[in-house]
Amino acid sequence: MQQRLPSETGGKGSVARPPSSTAEGSRPVAAANQISTISVQPQERGHFLHIASTEWKSDKAFKLSSQLSQSSNYVGMNNGSLPKHDVVAGKAFDRIIQIWLENTDYEAAISTPAMQALLPQGVLFDNYYAVTHPSEPNYQAAVTGDFWGLGDDSFNHIPENITTVFDLLDDGGKAGKPVSYACYQENMPYDGFTGFNYTDAKNYITPGGAPYVYYVRKHNPCAMMDYISGNPKRAIYNRNFNDLAADVGNNTMPQWNFITPNMVNDGHDTTAAFFSNWTSYFLTPMLAEPKFNNNRTLVLLTFDENDSYSAPNKIFTLALGGAVPSNLKNTTDHTYMTHYSALSSVEANWNLKSLGRGDTNKTMSNVFPFWADTFGYQNTQVDDADIPMTNLTGVFPGPLSPTANTLFYAPDNVNVTGAGGQPVLVKSGLNVSQTLATLPRTNLTALNQKPYWETDPAFNNVNVSTGSSSSTGTTAAKTNAGAKTVAGTGLMAVAVLAGVVALL
Repeated sequence: MQQRLPSETGGKGSVARPPSSTAEGSRPVAAANQISTISVQPQERGHFLHIASTEWKSDKAFKLSSQLSQSSNYVGMNNGSLPKHDVVAGKAFDRIIQIWLENTDYEAAISTPAMQALLPQGVLFDNYYAVTHPSEPNYQAAVTGDFWGLGDDSFNHIPENITTVFDLLDDGGKAGKPVSYACYQENMPYDGFTGFNYTDAKNYITPGGAPYVYYVRKHNPCAMMDYISGNPKRAIYNRNFNDLAADVGNNTMPQWNFITPNMVNDGHDTTAAFFSNWTSYFLTPMLAEPKFNNNRTLVLLTFDENDSYSAPNKIFTLALGGAVPSNLKNTTDHTYMTHYSALSSVEANWNLKSLGRGDTNKTMSNVFPFWADTFGYQNTQVDDADIPMTNLTGVFPGPLSPTANTLFYAPDNVNVTGAGGQPVLVKSGLNVSQTLATLPRTNLTALNQKPYWETDPAFNNVNVSTGSSSSTGTTAAKTNAGAKTVAGTGLMAVAVLAGVVALL
């Protein structure tokens, strides 16, 4: 199902670059030759020269003497990189880096200058879908294979007896060798942070304006898992961009990585033009950094969901990195895939056990197709007319649903074999006879109650790495009266505010 991407210069079937997106529900998009003017705040310490009212064009790249320099745009210095782990060889790749942007229709995303510039370097998955709306349930689905009836972005946490991809990586599957992992969150104040959001006292979008919420928990799969946040030794794997700089610089970046830009750089609070600028600034040079991207690295650039809830939930997704076969770069693959495909592909690559949930749904969990033979996995042909509708929200039962609330449940079939050729990993404390179909449902809203799992467990990992520095921001857990504010300490920075063009 592979086809060569046509030339951008025109001709039959060429990839057009429209001057703007007119798709229903999409945000404005800068054309390839359109100039975007961005106001930014000058840098105080002189590590970077921040250019105010910068003109940016897609055919010009800013020259960065160091993509991983420190910056006072964050709340402090890094306290040390991760220890170096043994590399567990995968069948197709030894490292996967998932980078999630926000809330953009496929047509709007693909028309941006950054994505157009990256297309020749990768394989475009033009039939890739989110699994629901809004943001948070998609982030949960990406690591647990389910979104548990969640239909909003409230404070939630997943109990430790629910298997996550982190359990699978720690277990090591067939080889029994743990695969290292980390989440990297821009503007998160310190390692292990579990707060609902983080408000920075410095407003880089409107200099002199009110403090701004740059980091949110709902975009951080590590923070929402008790398996990570409830264990101080694992909480260090919930990291920020300061740590990303240190880990890449020290060549200790793990094998499974989840990267989330802040609320402006990912396009959530801004526009497609803004995340395009950030992508060009951050990702393009990082693809040339061998400590980030080598010949065994897969970079999956995607979005959490589309912006038009009434339309199918198709999202722009591009497979990049040195592990992508050279002969397939600048091509398109039309295999039907979803966020569950990233789970099944990781399982297949390292012969890991499975979650027994969306990752084993034969329709929704096709592995990355150019490696299906390498994995020894047979994908399912799903015609366009048969693609499931995944744009529904707020109508599903589960422990995070306020109107059809249930207990947490076991997979429907704990005996299924996953893409890694291994069984389901069932954790202690999970009643395997308690499936969703067997559980009663309660309308908590009618009872003026909320789901239990919206209550902050108050793990409060106060900078689980060594050392500390003072914070300049504030934290909040807005949806929970019992949530506790966490004092902030800081780390180092990779300086990637998207509109903030950094020149040394």
